[in-house]
Amino acid sequence: MAVGLAPIGPDAGRGSARGKLLRTLRLDPSDTLIFPLAAEPGEWAVPGGFQFWDDAPASLGGKRQQAFRGGFLGLSSFGWSTLVEVAEITAEARAAVLESLAAHIRAAHGAPDLDAARAAAAEELAFAESLCDQPPGTVFALHRSHDEGGEIREAFRTLHRRETPHHDFGALPVFAISQVEEDAPLESPDLTAMIKARI
Repeated sequence: MAVGLAPIGPDAGRGSARGKLLRTLRLDPSDTLIFPLAAEPGEWAVPGGFQFWDDAPASLGGKRQQAFRGGFLGLSSFGWSTLVEVAEITAEARAAVLESLAAHIRAAHGAPDLDAARAAAAEELAFAESLCDQPPGTVFALHRSHDEGGEIREAFRTLHRRETPHHDFGALPVFAISQVEEDAPLESPDLTAMIKARI
């Protein structure tokens, strides 16, 4: 986690909307149990796969493996979130997020200078923004894995709230999958089992 960064919370994006970005969402306390550090609800977020570039697939285990498999990176705490939602963000808030992410990349990942760190941060933000062609409030989950060559692959699932009344709360999910965007065939993350295990 980078030190000395100004907090960037959900209020930072309010005002005149200029674009959309991902924001962390917490429906229950499970993220605080399964990740090394859980992002706070309402943080701006990116997928964050770059956090695992130096990890050999066989070296991942425990909570870090959970973060690898299904975590979005919060840009205030640099903790992890299982779910994110699309939210509007102002140009000023986006600029602050870019600087915060660049500072983190330089401090935690050894970028040679701030310009190189900004370029990497801009690329990660652009990738996150490319997912935000959905209406605000759209919820995303992801599944991350290594392919046979050791490259990181990410599959994104767009979730929507169930349209029919939900009376049997022992039969999750509250959300249903409506769309999948992925660059390789991957097994589906079992969000239902994950949530049931925490009840």
